Amino acid sequence: MSTRIALYPGSFDPVTFGHVDLIRRSLSVADQLVISILPNAAKEALLPLAERAALLRAVVASELTDLADRISIRTDADLAVRIAADAGATLIVRGLRAGSDFEAELRMAHANRLLAPGIETLFLMTAPEHASTSSRLVREIARYGGPLERLVPAAVVPVLSAAATAQARRST
Repeated sequence: MSTRIALYPGSFDPVTFGHVDLIRRSLSVADQLVISILPNAAKEALLPLAERAALLRAVVASELTDLADRISIRTDADLAVRIAADAGATLIVRGLRAGSDFEAELRMAHANRLLAPGIETLFLMTAPEHASTSSRLVREIARYGGPLERLVPAAVVPVLSAAATAQARRST
């Protein structure tokens, strides 16, 4: 039997409990999950790629210990279908929070299908308790010193708080 590998690409700036939920659920349909941390040209990053990767590794170690041996983490700057092909993945996992996410994700899935017909996109609905959580919202709450414990894993809180405070100082 062959190993089914999935790719979960995203900016993970920062990783949230919604991401953790999707990682766990992705592994119910795939044997291995490659998480690709990517820059997003449309967004100004709060955390550098290397720091996001370190945080994601810490989160996998603390929140997903039972699945850690099935997860690999990498940083990339390429098309998701190329990264998937390089990793041997036949699935690209994407999370959907609302209908507005679906339109953008559907366009991306269609483009990916044109570029790499052998790679399928798997949409997973975000769990209801995470449906309103986005990395952008979390960064905004952190910028104003709001409570983060219900939005991001414990390993993320101090790093995110420090980065958001530093960014806020620079912009004032």
